[in-house]
Amino acid sequence: MKLNAGIITKKLQETKKFYTEVLDFSVSFENEFYLLLHTPNHSAELSFLLPNHASQKPIFQSEFNGKGVYLTIEVENVDQVYEKLKKKSIPIEIEIRNEPWGDRHFAIVDPNNIGIDIVTYTKPEE
Repeated sequence: MKLNAGIITKKLQETKKFYTEVLDFSVSFENEFYLLLHTPNHSAELSFLLPNHASQKPIFQSEFNGKGVYLTIEVENVDQVYEKLKKKSIPIEIEIRNEPWGDRHFAIVDPNNIGIDIVTYTKPEE
């Protein structure tokens, strides 16, 4: 089984630019109403779809309202990714920090108002 989460948005081009230029995703497939992206190591995919497209059934037409969704991206070295994004002047929503449950992470927001938690998992505090 493989999971591909999808977001319905009018911001296909802004989203493509953000994920490819900020997070180094690549395009797996793209047409005028659909964008499929994959992580640098091809381990995960994320798709975006224009709202109210005639080719789609009603269940896939309503635009995402910008609330109630977040993504977590696990990386080997969160500090390295943090510094890279700071150098690109990407706004940081939550500054890098350690959590007692074992995360070292920071967060950014994509063009669709989706929070993205970028994390390296560490040992929980005793």
